[in-house]
Amino acid sequence: MAQKSSKPSRKKARRPKKSAAGPLRFAHPYFDTTPPAQRRKRPVYGQRMLDHIQGSLHPIPAIKGDGLMSLADVIGKQNADAIAATDQITLHIAGDTGVPETDHETLQVIVAEAMAKDYDAQKPQTSPAFFLHLGDVLYGPNPAAYLGEFYRPYMHYPGKIVAIPGNHDGEADAKMAAFQKYFCAASQTIPPIAGSIFRQTMNQPGVYWCLDAPFVQIVGLYSNSAENPGFISGGKPGQKQKQWLVGTLKACKAARDKGERKALLFATHHPPYSSGGHSGSTTMLADIDDACKQTGIWPDAFFSGHAHSIQRYTRSVQVGGQTLKIPYIVSGCGGHGGQPVGKPGTTAGSNPTFDFAYEGWGYTKAEITKKALTITSYGVDPTSKKQVDSVTIKLS
Repeated sequence: MAQKSSKPSRKKARRPKKSAAGPLRFAHPYFDTTPPAQRRKRPVYGQRMLDHIQGSLHPIPAIKGDGLMSLADVIGKQNADAIAATDQITLHIAGDTGVPETDHETLQVIVAEAMAKDYDAQKPQTSPAFFLHLGDVLYGPNPAAYLGEFYRPYMHYPGKIVAIPGNHDGEADAKMAAFQKYFCAASQTIPPIAGSIFRQTMNQPGVYWCLDAPFVQIVGLYSNSAENPGFISGGKPGQKQKQWLVGTLKACKAARDKGERKALLFATHHPPYSSGGHSGSTTMLADIDDACKQTGIWPDAFFSGHAHSIQRYTRSVQVGGQTLKIPYIVSGCGGHGGQPVGKPGTTAGSNPTFDFAYEGWGYTKAEITKKALTITSYGVDPTSKKQVDSVTIKLS
């Protein structure tokens, strides 16, 4: 019987299988001159960068009940009634405040101290009702940084702080949980993280909400966790926030039709329009516009952060035979600031017009009566505070 050869096998070793497409030439597959609508849809990647971003968003946390809160829920009925009796309400507005504790003596604290000087203990009813925070309370990865990035910087600020999450507040589950812990608590209590600092948690119904106050209604929306752009609905975020917005605006419209004319303010972290730091979020704006068109009511002003500057745009919208002039304000330099911004200027026929820009640190104040909404922005530096912009909208 012949014996089998003991020579080693000459079979070639198997090489790892290569991807059919191979490595990408560039860091992303969307770097080409073909318009997005004309690109072939690539498996996994889609047609455009937006496809990847939308697939990386986070689900939006559920809210409590109808998502409505009153000024009395924030500062108590007696104080809310006192503000109503003055025939005016004042709000502080800013975003992008969180600065690492090692940089604690930077402009975040200086801006907070400048805002605190707008309060008068002898005239609490004419002081700002609260601070509307436009998101990015916390930048660092550790939720424990709330002590250094939020509680300590505002230890001398006497007002309550109502907030919507920014992209950095929602970029990780632990950070979103922390935001809800400190802003969407069951009641206003001093959390252990605050230590000896007396600042209570806020009792918002969720990460998006509608606040009803004397002379004003504010709709705060969560524009999700992407660096850019913003989204209020979609695949992972779902449709509940958009559906809620439509229902809420219907209620606002019904109240207005009955003669209760209040200023209507919208707030998102991502700006619909921006000329510096971050671009505008056209998809988000289209979603919000759709809700306005469905319900027949539009905001009197729209506030956002994200870009670390102050910017003002004026958008013309045709509604019921009238032309609304809606200011879109970016006020995202309450802690992070000094970001380069484009030069304002109007072009014949442009919509919106780009009316104002400020490169630095600062905040915005809104003063609202039955007849008018005045929006004033301030620039702040270590030695001074100055008014840099103001616009007034008549409320018909």
